[in-house]
Amino acid sequence: MKTEVDIRAIALGLAFVVMWSSAFTSARVIVQYVAPLHALAIRFLISGLIGVVLARMLGQSWRLTRRQWIATIIFGICQNALYLGLNFVAMQTVEASLAAIIASTMPLVVAIAGWAVFGEKLPSIGIAGLFAGIVGVAIIMGKRLQGGADLYGIALCAVAVLSLTVATMSVRRASSGGNLLMIVGIQMLVGSALLSVAALSLETFRVTWTWQLGLAFSYTVIVPGLMATLVWFVLVNRIGAVRAAVFHFLTPFFGVLTAWALLGEPMGRGDVIGVAIITVGILVVQLSKQKPTVPAEQPA
Repeated sequence: MKTEVDIRAIALGLAFVVMWSSAFTSARVIVQYVAPLHALAIRFLISGLIGVVLARMLGQSWRLTRRQWIATIIFGICQNALYLGLNFVAMQTVEASLAAIIASTMPLVVAIAGWAVFGEKLPSIGIAGLFAGIVGVAIIMGKRLQGGADLYGIALCAVAVLSLTVATMSVRRASSGGNLLMIVGIQMLVGSALLSVAALSLETFRVTWTWQLGLAFSYTVIVPGLMATLVWFVLVNRIGAVRAAVFHFLTPFFGVLTAWALLGEPMGRGDVIGVAIITVGILVVQLSKQKPTVPAEQPA
C-alpha cells in the first residue's frame, strides 16, 4: 500500500503563505502614512483593474455563471472588505504579530464549517495535524501575547477571521467554472467598491507621501494582492478549503520572519521550534487527504 504526497499542493501552499504573511509587515507600514480604509480601497481598485485587463488579454470572459457571480461577490465582501478592512483598522492599535496569531486560527474555524455545512471530514490523523499546528502557533506567539493589548483591535481581528472563513468556503464555487484570473480581478473590485463607501463614511482622508509608503503600497498591490489571491484560488480548487486552510498556521512564523528582516522585530528560538511543529502538522494533513493506492492483484 502506497501513499503519495501532493508536492505541488505543498509548494503552492508555501508560496501562498510567504506572500500572504508578508502583508502584515507592509500593512503596518502603510497605515502609518495613510488612512487604512482609503488605502485598501485604492489598492483593490488598482489590483482589480490589473487582474481584469490581464484576464481579458488571456482570453478570459467576465460572463460568469450565476453561481460564480454569487461566490465571487461573497468572496470580495468577506475577504477584501471585511477581513482585510478590519485587519488594517486593527493594526493601528494592535501589533502585526498579534493580528497574525488571531488570523492563524482560521483553519479550525474552516474545518468546523466544512464539516457542518459541506460535510467535509478529516480522518483522525488529519485532526492531529490541525492540533499540531495550534501547538506550533502557541509556541511562536506565547510570549508575544504578554502585556496589554487593545481589546477593540482584538475584536476586529476576531470578526475578520470569521469573514475569512466564509470567503474560504466560497472559493471553490467561484473558481469551479474557469475564468480564474477574471474572478480574482472582479472580487477585488467588489471589495474596493464597499471599502470606498466605508472610507468616505467613516474616515477623514490623510496621507503622508514617503518612499516607504510607495514601496509598501506597490508591493501590497502586486504580491499579497494579485499573486497570493490567484495562488490561493488554485490551491483550494486543488485540495479543498479545509486542507488548504492549514497553511495559515505558518502565517505567524513568516509574519514574524518578515518583520524581523525588514522592521528589526525580534525572532527567538521558540519561532524556530514552532515552525518545525507546524511543518509536521501540514505534512500530516496533506497525507491524510491522499487515498492509499492498492496494487492490483496479479492473475493466477
